Amino acid sequence: MTAADWGLLMVAATAAGWVDAVVGGGGLILLPAILLVAPQLSPQAALATNKVTAVFGTAAAVVTFARKVALDWKILVPAAVLAAVAAAGGAAAVSLIDRDLFIPIIMVALVGVAVLVTTRPTIGTVAAARPPTTRKILVVVFLAAGCFGFYDGILGPGTGTFFIIAFATLLGTEFVRSAAMAKVLNLGSNVGALTFFAVTGHVLWQLGAAMAVCNVIGAVLGSRAALARGAGFVRVVLLVVVIGMVVRLGWQQFG
Repeated sequence: MTAADWGLLMVAATAAGWVDAVVGGGGLILLPAILLVAPQLSPQAALATNKVTAVFGTAAAVVTFARKVALDWKILVPAAVLAAVAAAGGAAAVSLIDRDLFIPIIMVALVGVAVLVTTRPTIGTVAAARPPTTRKILVVVFLAAGCFGFYDGILGPGTGTFFIIAFATLLGTEFVRSAAMAKVLNLGSNVGALTFFAVTGHVLWQLGAAMAVCNVIGAVLGSRAALARGAGFVRVVLLVVVIGMVVRLGWQQFG
């Protein structure tokens, strides 16, 4: 790769880290950039190398959020382990499932997210008046960890976004807290998928490590922006990213 190619990937990794820390969906920035610069890579190699970057960026976001947002680690840590196992299972199933079938379904889900956030402006901006019961939290968090963890391993785009929306709508948490919780589970799913890809020899470690440095910088800046500007800012970014994901997936599927 040329110096310009490396520069493009570093910029893309930084932008992906920022977006991923705020609302998820950073993979839709970095994965196309990897495939553009290195079209000779297999989809598995591109996804695997992106996971190296994502693990470090997500970990940085978790640390940044955890310093400002009180999190229930007794629930989130076991749920993150479940997300890791589910993501590894999803990565293992990639070759067995026609991923093209998933894209229209995900597009419909993303459009639904955009409509929901637009028509119900209080979602994620105001915490629920009545906190959810511990049982409800356990059910929602672990169900999300299993379902979205598997999705992260088999396809991936928008995993963090789906976590955030699930927590905001089903638990009534505001967007900043939802994003903090989502990052913990997303870290688990990233680790699980990366573990599988590493064992199967698909990871380009040098490229992944270089992009990881920039991704961490973007993740720290993004999580700080979310904490400083609050739920209203996250809501706007969420809508922009969701629309971008719909357009990107539509172009991939039908373009």
